[in-house]
Amino acid sequence: MDTENGTRWLTDEEQAAWRAHLEVSRLLMHQLERDLQPFGLTNNDYEILVNLSESKDHRMRMSDLATATLQSKSRLSHQITRMENAGLVRRVNCESDRRGLFAVLTDLGWETMRKVAPHHVASVREHFIDLMTPEELKALHTSLLPVATHLRTTRSK
Repeated sequence: MDTENGTRWLTDEEQAAWRAHLEVSRLLMHQLERDLQPFGLTNNDYEILVNLSESKDHRMRMSDLATATLQSKSRLSHQITRMENAGLVRRVNCESDRRGLFAVLTDLGWETMRKVAPHHVASVREHFIDLMTPEELKALHTSLLPVATHLRTTRSK
């Protein structure tokens, strides 16, 4: 419904879809966080460990890691400090750019990933993947792609 000020209000169906998305996003992230707690990790910790474990030489420039994890450089720096104190990562100066720093996965960080990943995948399956048919998952993926593309483009402006 449009109003005199030009606001395009959500229809009942649009409102229901939006609120379901918000509720699922919050509840799912809360549950995944709870399932990581016994390992002493947060969702942010795990996301950083995944990014580092999948990168060449298990290292990433801090600026690239901030972009990949959607964190500000300042927030990521605090997160990496906490993870350094836990022995999961370390910072290394970039030889080609004295201003640059790498976050590097330590042996303990790699072992932690190997231990936690099966539990995390089981949690994702239990609370998300296995609740939908393959067709529903494909439709969800297809519907979310344009939103993700739009938001990536908007974020980079």
